[in-house]
Amino acid sequence: MATSALPELTGDVVALTAAVCDIPSVSEDEARLADAIEAALTPLTHLEVLRDGDAVVARTSLGRDRRVVIAGHIDTVPIVSNVPTWREHALDGTEELWGRGTVDMKGGVAVALHLAAVLTEPRWDVTWVFYDHEEVASEANGLGRLVRNHPDWLAGDLAILGEPTAGGIEGGCNGTLRAEVSTAGRTAHSARAWRGVNAIHAAGEILQRLNTYTPRDVDVDGLVYREGMNAVGITGGIASNMIPDRCVVTVNYRFAPSLTPEDAVAHVRQLFDGFDVEVTDLAGGARPGLDDPLVQGFVTAVTGVTGGRPGPKYGWTDVARFAELGVPAVNFGPGDPMLAHADDEHCPVEQIRTCAQALHAWLA
Repeated sequence: MATSALPELTGDVVALTAAVCDIPSVSEDEARLADAIEAALTPLTHLEVLRDGDAVVARTSLGRDRRVVIAGHIDTVPIVSNVPTWREHALDGTEELWGRGTVDMKGGVAVALHLAAVLTEPRWDVTWVFYDHEEVASEANGLGRLVRNHPDWLAGDLAILGEPTAGGIEGGCNGTLRAEVSTAGRTAHSARAWRGVNAIHAAGEILQRLNTYTPRDVDVDGLVYREGMNAVGITGGIASNMIPDRCVVTVNYRFAPSLTPEDAVAHVRQLFDGFDVEVTDLAGGARPGLDDPLVQGFVTAVTGVTGGRPGPKYGWTDVARFAELGVPAVNFGPGDPMLAHADDEHCPVEQIRTCAQALHAWLA
């Protein structure tokens, strides 16, 4: 049975992760977990706790000369018989925590909650952000709402987003564009097809351009971002005995953060010149910002614990929202991003502990 209370935040971070996962918080239903987070943080006298909807913010005010923002979303995609969590051992003996949210991204949330309680006097002031509605339409995003309603709550010199990175650092993120590329035809009875123009057949040229398109690898501040241009949907047809007069191919362009959103739109329109192109969703990327001294210090501290080197974030994440505020931001959290949203979502427990250890080493 899921509980609405969290265990002692200063205890075992893996047990805390399991408890956070065991409070269901599918997008649009985050209130119970937000209440539990607020209730767990409010007694901590070194923190000021604020709330906007189902987003909870806790921050220190120690007069430090720098401020770090550490953020994570508390919602998940729908549950499929994978809550409550359970533990298993992999073939190599590694202990893993299984269940919805263990990867995306309640491991990162639990690490932040644990450190928010443990670090009563961090070396910099810290703002801990736990927000809602990340897994749904961008306009509902809780971090975006905080940007609009309380931008001062998000002020800082560096932001770290606890998205799953398998315990490595992933700088910045690609931008994303979704467009509907459509063809026009003329209806007719399919028995007299010569009287019409088949819009679905005309869409073959759109698919051919996609099939021969070569996505770029783009070096941005020392990290190589892979772009992608793909059809992700196609619709058309009126009835089984009619020639269709319209066909729409939905295209998703993942573009390097060196491009502005306007650049991305121009590129898509050029690729599909001669067709009607309607952009339906657009979000710019974020440069990695690895040349910032505070980011460099974070990289040095984390890699000293976890090993490895920073890499690029191929998907879009909310680091882009911080970039819009002029705050350098990186992704860092437990969990293999390839397992995000998967029914078999699971995370090595040692990875959760290592991420907590690395962040603690940098902040303490």
